[in-house]
Amino acid sequence: MRAEATVVEAEVQAAAAADPIAVALQQIPGIGPVLALMIRAEVGDIRRFPTPGHVASYAGVVPRVEASAGHVRHGRITRRGSPWLRWALIEAAMHGTRRTDRIGRWGRRLVVRKGALKARVALARTLCGDVFTHWSAIV
Repeated sequence: MRAEATVVEAEVQAAAAADPIAVALQQIPGIGPVLALMIRAEVGDIRRFPTPGHVASYAGVVPRVEASAGHVRHGRITRRGSPWLRWALIEAAMHGTRRTDRIGRWGRRLVVRKGALKARVALARTLCGDVFTHWSAIV
């Protein structure tokens, strides 16, 4: 059983190393070869999204907004779009608080204020911007 897992792991790493987009996505903290290939497969062509916010909306990690007569209420995430992309982004966001940049500091403050689960979703939404930036640089 362990030998089969080793073979599959080597194949995944080889596939990720052969794809320039997967290599670029692996530069983002928290994204390894499996998540890079998953994000690559679920997004398809990044050019169909004009902004990182559109990628986040496609993944379903944006809050619902109800607005009427000047009152705006933000609710839970929409969960519209690709569940596999949402899963991959939230898995990668689990490592977001370990980042040493401003996003990591922001994520750590959010964990204290809002809790780990809400911070993870917010970091996943922010990760969409990183994915968009790294991927657009190649295309």
